Amino acid sequence: MMPGAQAGAEASKAIANQGPALDVDAEGWVRLSVLAVGLCFFINAIDGMNVLLMSYLAPSLAKEWGLASTTLGIVFSSALVGMAIGGLCIAPLGDRLGRRPLILAALFLMSAGMVASGFSASVTQLIVARTAVGIGIGAVLACMAALVAEFAPPRRRNFAVGLLQGGYPIGATATGFLTAWALTHHSWRSILLFSGFGSLAFFPLVFWLLPESASFLMHAQPRNALQRINRIRRELGISPLPALPATVRAEGRPGVLRALLSKKLRHDTLLLWGAVFFGFIVLYSIVSWIPKLAIDAGLDPKSSIYAGAIYNLGAFAGTVLLSVLANRAGLKPLIVGFLLAAAALLILFGGVVMPVGAVLGTAFAIGVSLQGGFNGLYPLSACVYPVRMRSSGLGWAMGIGRAGAVLGPLLSGYILSLHLPLVVLFATLAVPLVIAALCTGAIRHAVH
Repeated sequence: MMPGAQAGAEASKAIANQGPALDVDAEGWVRLSVLAVGLCFFINAIDGMNVLLMSYLAPSLAKEWGLASTTLGIVFSSALVGMAIGGLCIAPLGDRLGRRPLILAALFLMSAGMVASGFSASVTQLIVARTAVGIGIGAVLACMAALVAEFAPPRRRNFAVGLLQGGYPIGATATGFLTAWALTHHSWRSILLFSGFGSLAFFPLVFWLLPESASFLMHAQPRNALQRINRIRRELGISPLPALPATVRAEGRPGVLRALLSKKLRHDTLLLWGAVFFGFIVLYSIVSWIPKLAIDAGLDPKSSIYAGAIYNLGAFAGTVLLSVLANRAGLKPLIVGFLLAAAALLILFGGVVMPVGAVLGTAFAIGVSLQGGFNGLYPLSACVYPVRMRSSGLGWAMGIGRAGAVLGPLLSGYILSLHLPLVVLFATLAVPLVIAALCTGAIRHAVH
């Protein structure tokens, strides 16, 4: 055997014994781990800012352009359509081109879309710009989750992935409080432009500091792959590899969709798709419309933006709470309980006249229960699928569910245009949550 081939075989054996390309010390964090997780957290916070900002600005935009609720629903849904396109069509390119370049391209695209939103002169231009924002966000999410799971210490991996998800509502919360102040001094256009250029300002930092996935480098083996892998391993305190392993091509495996719908997995796959679909209907109805709904519930415009921010603060708290409780109680019953509690709180929010403090408190509780319960579907999917299919299973579930994300704001906008009592809308939204809870409870293999 030639020396290079022998080294490659030895490396293959070593990696087979170690498992993944990176085997981070289970006891703690190192600088590169913190850097990778921290950068992805802030990118996800930018995602939350860029998606939710439009809901905060919707009352001002509707007033200036004279837009009906149905038209606003289309504006909201355009970003969600883009997220579906980005997740299903663009994100898979990360397996071929690398996680890092795709994250950079997606960050640039969403930032440029925000700038274009600020310069939009018509609803059509705004819809196109918001679609571009959504494509960037949809493409970046899967790659960031892969990076965070890879660079976090194994014993802290679930915490790190949960922290990543928490970046989204944190960004939305900060944006809400800042927008409430900024709207008294600046136009909605200026706020969108500030958001877009602010996101672009973060781009050089990500370009300079974000590492590539060592697992991708191991699989794709681009130029200088061994040097790049060993540089990452040294920064993580792992011994370098003598050579790259021989590449292995997967042959004879069934297609992703065929595997997900195989006899063994079909039952749980369809139920998981149903839970995500119906959960998305409600989730994006609330995050898109909550400032306007708070106005209809009796709040002034500034307080309504605070209601949106407080909802997202509750969303972060709910995500963390469910992650902590899942170590002590079953994940599946927790998700069911959170979703049913959210359904009851929605009816309370729409059907009972409350003072300002109670409205804000209920908005916080809805965030805790709704977002906390929905985010539990991410780790639940890991219980449904084996390791080799988890990314595909989650990707397809979220991709299918985006149809609900698009439908939700449109449905809510239509109901609002009928000028029915507010409780009718919230009672309508409670129904999909109950269905999502039932789908979750009926999943067989996810027992944790």
